[in-house]
Amino acid sequence: MTSQPARAIVIVLDSVGAGELPDAASYGDAGSDTLGHIADAVGLRVPHLRTLGLARVARIGGPVLPPLGACGRMAEASAGKDSVTGHWELMGVVLDRPFPVFPNGFPLSLIEEFARRTERRVLGNKAASGTAIIDELGPEHMRTGAWIVYTSADSVFQIAAHEHVVPLDELYRACQIAYGLAAKGLGVGRVIARPFVGAPGAFSRTANRHDYALPPTGETLLDRLTAQRVPVVAIGKIEDLFAKRGITESVHTASDEEGMDRVVERLEALSHGLIFANLVDFDTQYGHRNDVVGYADNLERFDRRLGQLLPRLKARDLLIVTADHGNDPSTPSTDHSREHVPILLAGPRVRSGAEIGTRRTFADLGQTLAELFGVGVLAHGTSFLSEVLAA
Repeated sequence: MTSQPARAIVIVLDSVGAGELPDAASYGDAGSDTLGHIADAVGLRVPHLRTLGLARVARIGGPVLPPLGACGRMAEASAGKDSVTGHWELMGVVLDRPFPVFPNGFPLSLIEEFARRTERRVLGNKAASGTAIIDELGPEHMRTGAWIVYTSADSVFQIAAHEHVVPLDELYRACQIAYGLAAKGLGVGRVIARPFVGAPGAFSRTANRHDYALPPTGETLLDRLTAQRVPVVAIGKIEDLFAKRGITESVHTASDEEGMDRVVERLEALSHGLIFANLVDFDTQYGHRNDVVGYADNLERFDRRLGQLLPRLKARDLLIVTADHGNDPSTPSTDHSREHVPILLAGPRVRSGAEIGTRRTFADLGQTLAELFGVGVLAHGTSFLSEVLAA
């Protein structure tokens, strides 16, 4: 297209799934429906998301009206259901095999070497909920200074430590050691620092989390954009998920509210390029804690912020709201769920009422943005730009 929008804003609502994928049962996620089950349990008052077509692509109840923007949903083609896999696929990289997982804990040889190199012993080494294992092992950690190491259904090596027991710099150095052993050594997708504070019975995780992810296995849209001098602003944990690759500016945040604040600020400051934001509280604060009410409240808070953002879009802007996987808080599991994700598009040039159906891969988004910015065709995905943008 000859008059392409100068800016794209992609907001990933981390874990806001829109119903099980056909292969969900093979992941233990049959019947998962993050948005649908939240709406069933407590209802959802999300007028701006509804206006953009969310009720047409997710089972949220209430009226199903013609969208003022464009809408659809996407299936994940990659094997897996974690944030790294989802975000990479959104930007054009499709994995043919999942990252390895360790439901019974990591090999003893790895744990022993990690303890030797960090000069602290290890507690845990099992799959667990992050908040539950801190409650369980936090008191012993405070007495001994030993690391709390755990994993989940995802490919993650997580290290929890009390900020008043282990300095953050030491925790981050330990994560770098673990990255060499678990990520480079075994192919684990991420090592995550999980600092916490408080007293036994009242522990809470802090905003000083830090992710150490493997670099993408192929060229992403971010790589292509920055190579052609198109600015890429990463907000939230985006920089961590892409191992700092393909990013010109990174802004870390402590909450989804702050994430939206930073999106608005960059809209005021950035004349062209991609603003790519992840709002992680949906996943970490509510999905993993099976907090249905909290999840619904956060969706409604985001909807209010969306209502404030939409009038700020300029003539050549394209806003995309989507997700990276599910995390149904109504199920017994506290892990991610294998689900479709919604994709909602808005902007002055977006065709009202356009529907793009169910896309076969998240990579269709990356391909669409590649066409939008005129940076060439990516390896995966099919662009839907002509379906949603007026000539």
